[in-house]
Amino acid sequence: MSRLIGHMKKELAALAPSDILKFNQEIAEIPDIVKLTLGEPDFNTPEHVKQAAIRSIENNESHYTNSRGLIGLRQAATNFLQQKYGLNYDPETQILVTTGATEAIYSSLTAVLNPGDRVIIPTPIFPLYIPITMLNGAKPIFVDTSENGFVLSPEKLAQAIEANKDTVKAVILNFPSNPTGVTYTRADLEKLAAVISKHDIFCISDEIYSELTYDGTHASMGAVLPEQTLVLNGVSKSHAMTGWRIGLLCGPADVISQIGKVHEFAITSATTNAQAAAQEAFENGMDDGAKMRVTYQQRRDLLLNGLAKAGFTCASPNGAFYLFAKIPATLEQDSWKFCYDLANKAKVAVIPGASFGPGGEGYVRLSYAASTADLNKAIERIQTYVDEQTV
Repeated sequence: MSRLIGHMKKELAALAPSDILKFNQEIAEIPDIVKLTLGEPDFNTPEHVKQAAIRSIENNESHYTNSRGLIGLRQAATNFLQQKYGLNYDPETQILVTTGATEAIYSSLTAVLNPGDRVIIPTPIFPLYIPITMLNGAKPIFVDTSENGFVLSPEKLAQAIEANKDTVKAVILNFPSNPTGVTYTRADLEKLAAVISKHDIFCISDEIYSELTYDGTHASMGAVLPEQTLVLNGVSKSHAMTGWRIGLLCGPADVISQIGKVHEFAITSATTNAQAAAQEAFENGMDDGAKMRVTYQQRRDLLLNGLAKAGFTCASPNGAFYLFAKIPATLEQDSWKFCYDLANKAKVAVIPGASFGPGGEGYVRLSYAASTADLNKAIERIQTYVDEQTV
């Protein structure tokens, strides 16, 4: 062990590497396994978007951009968000181009939090918010939503704020949700906004799956409570561009200016040709996500029906590309034990629900960002596994 290991940031010592990544690596060694674990589109980036990046490279656009991002990209993103969700942002002052939504999460929480602050995190939820909160010396306050259809209720939010009213700095929303696929209606958001608006706290609203909303249209918290909301979005899910690493962070101009300092200190600016590709995606790929959404919805319904026949029940998935399925009572309820057993015996890999925080135990997350052939194979194998376990 290095003699200096004990002199590093103390918050890091309390954090473990991602258990999801560790699990994914372990089960990858199983021959012929069907993996329903990945949280990224299985589509290729649209051709017109790829060509825009190629043109950027050929035009020697290989230098730093403005730290906030190419102005053309910010203008295109502004137009996209306005047309899609009724959001009104000034591209000059209210939008920051980040290296994926992940950096938007990191930069916003780092800029907002002081040691001792508290962040309300409704669970089950994408785990990344938790370690970033803790790295900044703040404390996550978990609100289990499993008894409310995996939706944060205004009553639960009000209780959490009241119990921590002197230290609460922010509340996290993630919808459509990873891992549940559940989303919020405009009416839901208005009720939450009525609670948040009574306090000087931030709402960090991660809406990266907004274009993958199946019934109705996505409602944004940024349109309901713009003065207190930071909206996270990007092209990763809407245009199958996870590896391009282009996200958006939108909010009040003075707040974005401060977050921009963290962003600048960390990365200077996002990759230039990737920004050119994202600009093309927003300008000329307004409905690229809609084409993918049709296929995702068909896959969702296929997997829902197959799981129901096997005895699993799911939250109402109206977005993203995940199902959060309750393990049948006749089977192992420890989600880690269940997933390892399923992987080894049925050769199907899914993610343990316990990885997503309180309320997740006893569930598993399945991604249907997979081929129809793989989904059918997984359904058949899961059914055989359940039949053999319940004999």
